[in-house]
Amino acid sequence: MNSPILGFHHIALIVSDYAKSKDFYTRILGAQIIQETYRQERDSYKLDLRFPDNSQIELFSFPEPPPRLTSPEACGLRHLAFKVNNIENAVCYLQQQGIQCEAVRIDKLTGKHFTFFRDPDDLPLEFYEIE
Repeated sequence: MNSPILGFHHIALIVSDYAKSKDFYTRILGAQIIQETYRQERDSYKLDLRFPDNSQIELFSFPEPPPRLTSPEACGLRHLAFKVNNIENAVCYLQQQGIQCEAVRIDKLTGKHFTFFRDPDDLPLEFYEIE
């Protein structure tokens, strides 16, 4: 029997400052809001976001979430990579938003350009050029 997995549906992130992360992922990274839900019993928001290729992120807020290691070499999630057509344009766009990127590098295995930057909770994010 073959695996029933079709791919990823969404990635879930717990954020420390809901309003700041909502702004970052929607206004700066351009995610579209699918649904925003306040869960009173948890004093928590859940924000469903979608990107143009239908990939999704769920943002969760919880009162006083514990910190998590964000070093790319720590066990667990290493980083999230976003597809872009032009790495220079993507970096320029982030710089105009006041967000710093690492120097653009070339993936030795694929020859593709990529760079890293950080979200408001210091989560490592990547732009990966697909063209």
